[in-house]
Amino acid sequence: MSVGNRMSLTAKVLTGMGLGIVLGLAFNLTGMNAPGTLVNEYVVNGLFHVIGTMFVNLLKMLVVPLVFFSLICGVCGIGDIRMLGRVGSKSFGLYMLTTAMAIATAIIIASVFGIGQGLEMTTETTFAGAEAPPLTQVLIDIIPTNPISAMANGDMLPIIFFSIIAGISVLMVGNKAKSFVEGAEIANEVMMKMVTIVMALAPYAVFVLIARAVANLGLDLLVSLAGYVLVLVGALMFHLFVTLMVVLKVFSGLNPVTFMNKIRNVQVFAFSTASSNATIPVTMRTVTQRFGVNNSVASFTVPFGATINMDGTAIMQGVATVFIANVYGVELGIGGYLTVILMSVLASIGTAGVPGVGLIMLSMVFAQVGLPIEGIGLVLGVDRLMDMIRTAVNVSGDAAVSTIVAKSEGKLDVSVYDDPNAGVLDGDEGIHIDAQAEHDIADLVEATHSR
Repeated sequence: MSVGNRMSLTAKVLTGMGLGIVLGLAFNLTGMNAPGTLVNEYVVNGLFHVIGTMFVNLLKMLVVPLVFFSLICGVCGIGDIRMLGRVGSKSFGLYMLTTAMAIATAIIIASVFGIGQGLEMTTETTFAGAEAPPLTQVLIDIIPTNPISAMANGDMLPIIFFSIIAGISVLMVGNKAKSFVEGAEIANEVMMKMVTIVMALAPYAVFVLIARAVANLGLDLLVSLAGYVLVLVGALMFHLFVTLMVVLKVFSGLNPVTFMNKIRNVQVFAFSTASSNATIPVTMRTVTQRFGVNNSVASFTVPFGATINMDGTAIMQGVATVFIANVYGVELGIGGYLTVILMSVLASIGTAGVPGVGLIMLSMVFAQVGLPIEGIGLVLGVDRLMDMIRTAVNVSGDAAVSTIVAKSEGKLDVSVYDDPNAGVLDGDEGIHIDAQAEHDIADLVEATHSR
């Protein structure tokens, strides 16, 4: 067996990310990616764009059926339907707690460093403050008038609601629904196999996604906004490595080092795609097979967290608010900062599932505390890169809360969590088709047709 085949999938993905950064910087710093060049037109925004988008679409393709079948199986296998209410309330409370802690930490760190003070910055970039639907409308929209339409649009909260109701209804039907439950279990297993197939492509997809992002972003914007970027990245890393790990240890007693070692794959996927929803299949597989979280918990907490858990986005709002306030010389005071914290926590619910949620939330916060909306244009240039980092933090929070809730409900296999090799994949494992299985399935199909 070659060395390449002995590498774990995580190692391959990290290698792809590293090579992508190197190639992207090479394209950017040498000017090869200048607008109109062959590299820019046919490689970075041509080949790389096509491959990267196809991979992200593959992940998104899996989200709705995976969440639907997984939640039905989770509800049916939960053992005690009252547990569903406990899982929901615990996960919601923890997601809101970590979001509040995230933005409070960000405001404190940004204020200590005084980013933006004395700067005279101008921007030609304009930003029109988008309006988010009111919280009342978000609550109304949780119940879909057409579940098929909700699935087609990928509206996660309505899908979660419909799937839970469907699962409860199956339980009410009883033994007559036995075949349906078996079919849902098989469908869920099939979807997890599809996740395995897609993950085998990850090293190459991550390479092109990162290379394209770095080639287009470059270093110029990072240098001009060095203070903002460094403080934001520092606050994100503090929340990831300190706040979330302390919460994990306090509420579950589990080893944070084990958690960080096993979550890397999910973080790289989230960083590459900048989408919590697109990362749901990978997060689901990791928390169930690498952490030992029972599907009855993970099927709810993971998609729910991908929708309302916005730790990374909240940190961006805190740092950006302090930065813009200092640039424009606006004194917010303790009351203003408390308003920012409260608004961010509420907005994380009120803007659930809304495209461009980070900037929408930021415009809402700015309007509430009297900061000029056009100030968002100052940080808009680096938002793509920051979005990639904060998404990695968001999915880490999803996994941490899922693990904590599962542990509290006795739905965590601690032996799996402590086993460093549990659920590990290499690039090829799990995608082979057994020859005997091929013949058996073919015979079954032919027998069925000939009846």
